[in-house]
Amino acid sequence: MNRRNFFSGAALTAVAAASVSKVALAALPEPVLMDKPDTAPPLHPESGRPYNPVVTLNGWTLPWRMNNGVKEFHLVAEPVVREIAPGMRAHLWGYNGQSPGPTIEVVEGDRVRIFVTNKLPEHTSVHWHGQRLPNGMDGVSGLTQPWIPVGKTFVYEFVARRPGTFMYHPHADEMTQMAMGMMGFWVTHPKTKHPLISEVQRDFCFLLNAFDIEPGSATPKINTMLDFNLWTWNSRAFPGIDSLNVRLGDKVRIRVGNLTMTNHPIHLHGHEFVVTGSDGGPWPQAARAPEVTTDVAVGQMRQLEFVADEEGDWAFHCHKSHHTMNPMGHNVPTMIGVDHRGLVSKLQKLVPDYMLMGERGMADMGEMEMPLPDNTLPMMTGTGPYGPLEMGGMFSTLKVRRHQKAGDYSDPGWYAQPAGTQAYEWLDEAPATPRAAAPDSGQPAVELKAVKPNSHLQHH
Repeated sequence: MNRRNFFSGAALTAVAAASVSKVALAALPEPVLMDKPDTAPPLHPESGRPYNPVVTLNGWTLPWRMNNGVKEFHLVAEPVVREIAPGMRAHLWGYNGQSPGPTIEVVEGDRVRIFVTNKLPEHTSVHWHGQRLPNGMDGVSGLTQPWIPVGKTFVYEFVARRPGTFMYHPHADEMTQMAMGMMGFWVTHPKTKHPLISEVQRDFCFLLNAFDIEPGSATPKINTMLDFNLWTWNSRAFPGIDSLNVRLGDKVRIRVGNLTMTNHPIHLHGHEFVVTGSDGGPWPQAARAPEVTTDVAVGQMRQLEFVADEEGDWAFHCHKSHHTMNPMGHNVPTMIGVDHRGLVSKLQKLVPDYMLMGERGMADMGEMEMPLPDNTLPMMTGTGPYGPLEMGGMFSTLKVRRHQKAGDYSDPGWYAQPAGTQAYEWLDEAPATPRAAAPDSGQPAVELKAVKPNSHLQHH
């Protein structure tokens, strides 16, 4: 089996113990690598306890082998190249060829053994965020274990004691390694039916992460604290983030983890959801309430659940508006309302590529084509069935279709709204719009205009 071509088939297959010789079982599990940014289909278990697998948005699940009743995984920490979106690649650090690394899926009660090989240029470790485990397996270098030196392999082994949504990341030179993209998702499924964990037809997961990559470059600036310019889901920015494709009437769970430096209010259009759990475990029924937006703070996990009962293409995004943009300068002055007549042509004689930005707002940026440095994404991008979407960053769509088959995660294309169900232009005479009255006068408010001294314009 060519491990680098492991995912070329239509479905993923776990490595069963019966297919592994006794000699191989005495050695390290061969690492499985991924070099594609696509959303892989769910990895249905062929060994161990059964479970309903997750789908990692623009990611994949790490196969395992069974060795005398133990699930064995092999993570390789290494430099990787990640496509942030078509037209831009980043030089990151990750696991098994990708950043984030592959999702690890196990079942409550499984004994898990993870081999971690360090191919980074410096030492590392792996912390299993949110897990109950022996202290020496917690992965905090210097506190619970020595560092994993360059070129060495360490082994972590523990029992997955409780079901839930978790993650993994380094606890060594953490500022650098997490800023470079070292993180991954972990899901522990319940071993039996759980009173607080619903059965769902679609189960998605992804991590929130962010990078500061100068236009034209490819390596993140690791010392940035807050002023990031790439806000991503699983290291992908719109339009590189895949849609979440579901069947009408499906019960859907979305697991979101935050390893950025700020909080993210995650908002879903067209549906109400409930937050059913976090990395602390499933929430009691009394703690759940209908929402359309939930805040995911730094280091937190949130599980959202809803019934996809409204057909259509529904926006799904962070509600911080700058987080649905791609690289931009944050020190650009606001030019709305400034009269540039006659100025642009003069500037273009000196700077042929000069373009006016922001005189009428920034919407023009969604359509204009302007020169960009190599390996740089447009600030506002993506095209829908009716024109530019003017989005970027942490944005995707939930596509709900009545004809989507069970287990089919393929993109159904754009939704065609039935006649009479879409906003339209009003062609009759528009009604008069009254102006607000000035306070305490009963007269229409007067618009004031500030001008420079000695201007030819009249003062108002």
